[in-house]
Amino acid sequence: MSSSPSVNKKTKWHHVRKKLRRSQYLYMMFVLPLVYFLIFHYAPMFGNLMAFQDYSIVKGVSHSPWAGLKYFKQFLYEPYFWKVLRNTLTLNLYALIFYFPAPIVFAILLNELRSGRFKRMIQTVTYVPHFLSTVVVAGMIVNFLSISGLFNQLIVHLGGEAQTFLSLPEWFRTIYISSEIWQGMGWNSIIYLAALTSIDPGLYEAATIDGANRWHKIRYITLPGLATVTTILLLLTIGHMLSVGFEKIILLYSGPTYETADVLQTYVYRRGLIDADFSFAAAVGVFQSVISLILIVAANQAAKKIQGASLF
Repeated sequence: MSSSPSVNKKTKWHHVRKKLRRSQYLYMMFVLPLVYFLIFHYAPMFGNLMAFQDYSIVKGVSHSPWAGLKYFKQFLYEPYFWKVLRNTLTLNLYALIFYFPAPIVFAILLNELRSGRFKRMIQTVTYVPHFLSTVVVAGMIVNFLSISGLFNQLIVHLGGEAQTFLSLPEWFRTIYISSEIWQGMGWNSIIYLAALTSIDPGLYEAATIDGANRWHKIRYITLPGLATVTTILLLLTIGHMLSVGFEKIILLYSGPTYETADVLQTYVYRRGLIDADFSFAAAVGVFQSVISLILIVAANQAAKKIQGASLF
């Protein structure tokens, strides 16, 4: 005789309660990050409604009149739009070419070191810049690149002429990307070093027996072993192609360097906070989020077909 539905439901609830009790501490640990994301990431998304309104601080989001796509059109048809979009994409393209591979190369070089003590020392030294405040890093850059700074003293000593690097538009991207590499290369190499530990040492031993040199081992064992991790991180990077670490840019850029330094985030900062044009700034933010979503979905599909690895 089959059991009644009520008995089945009681049995299921009993198993659920048993699982909850068994993992109650894990669920308790999960509550804090869940609350954090709900309050600081999902709740503020309600403010995106400002992009479709003539927002007024007095009336608030719930009572401000609707404006439709007015601010999106205003942004897209504004001549300055193409300049900030070009600067944003160019900086991210430079980061993709120079900054993204730097931790991979650094991790491979560290992995090739034989002395454990020297390896730990190098890791410690290269991790330190990550923990420096952006304000501190920007201050160091300003001091080093000033007329009386270290770099100009070296240039003058070699017979050259001192330059005001931070006032020259053609130097801004080089300075920004170089500082990003210096600050993040060591720390970002951690995930690649962790991936290297999962590669079977027997593969290297077999390659040595077959007469492979170090370059052959890196090319045919190490790089394929990093392929999955590299693909996933590349997808995440592509998803942020319209985002730049604007805190450092705000601290370093000036009027003369707007031509190459002004990006979407700094433009939104000026229009949204300084000029108090909240609806326009929100429209730019929504535009940026939609384009980023399209990029990461397209890149994910391409990686799934080519590499077989994907985020979702």
